Amino acid sequence: MEEVDSREDNAMASKLEQLREMTVVVADTGDLDAVRRLQPQDCTTNPSLVLKAIQNPAMGEHVARAVEQGRQAENPLATIAEALTVGLGVELSKIVPGRVSTEVDSNLSFDEEASVAKARDLIAAYDRLGVGRERILIKLASTWEGIRAAERLQKEGIDCNLTLLFSMAQAKACADAGVFLISPFVGRITDWFAKSTGQTYTPETDPGVQSVKRIYDHYKSHGIPTVVMGASFRNTGQIEALAGCDRLTISPDLMQKLSEDQGELKRQLTPGQAQGKAEPISEAEFRWEHNEDAMATEKLAEGIRNFHADALKLEKLIGERLASGAVAPAAE
Repeated sequence: MEEVDSREDNAMASKLEQLREMTVVVADTGDLDAVRRLQPQDCTTNPSLVLKAIQNPAMGEHVARAVEQGRQAENPLATIAEALTVGLGVELSKIVPGRVSTEVDSNLSFDEEASVAKARDLIAAYDRLGVGRERILIKLASTWEGIRAAERLQKEGIDCNLTLLFSMAQAKACADAGVFLISPFVGRITDWFAKSTGQTYTPETDPGVQSVKRIYDHYKSHGIPTVVMGASFRNTGQIEALAGCDRLTISPDLMQKLSEDQGELKRQLTPGQAQGKAEPISEAEFRWEHNEDAMATEKLAEGIRNFHADALKLEKLIGERLASGAVAPAAE
């Protein structure tokens, strides 16, 4: 009788609840209300999400405080932007039990030294606000320079999340660097192929899904401990096709859809037995292999440009409020 009741309870579980049983669910948002409602383990942010979050009237007090504290700084725009980013991360850390990912400025993506320095600044800023480095993941673009910066930071005890990852060359280099976590993008890969070929894809044939599966299998078959966290989803089918991946970072809208779906969710990824150690990839091999992948080359460059554009929008917003004396965002 108890076994029947157990099966009935499982049948009632939403796909989001079932996913939590096999994968760490991460919220891809800076929306505090959505995080409270959906209760993810971790949160990821990026410049686009920070820009959106700080324009929410609910963040008015946080914005006002950051602007006033940074007004007299030597570089007020950069100081306030960092305060807003870290402040949002602190608020998220009060809600989630796990990690919050915070991104190094995308215009530093090809500067190893500056990326390391910025990462240290972010960790120090979190520390001053009572959030230890064990709660933070520093996000860096998966350029050669970003990966080298992450390798140094990892040795200092600063865990990193390598983002904008589209190629196996990037995944191999991240593994060699011993980074804590990678974020291979799904939806952006699919977008590129759909535009290039004119095809539509099922979850089984989706090139973004297949890319993450290849990386996951490579890591697990070679005993690589780096966490694989699928990101950038366009629909729930892509998420379901990666059930069992180490982690998945999902937008609130898609998390909500999964929470409303009572269907069965089957595990798709299972770590097998490690077969041997992977051969390291040299800088020349990395640059050549990544260059040969047109999709990865284009999407990495585009992602860096877009994140930088949103960072500039954030600085423009701050500048306007400094000039006008209005520090709190107006209700939309």
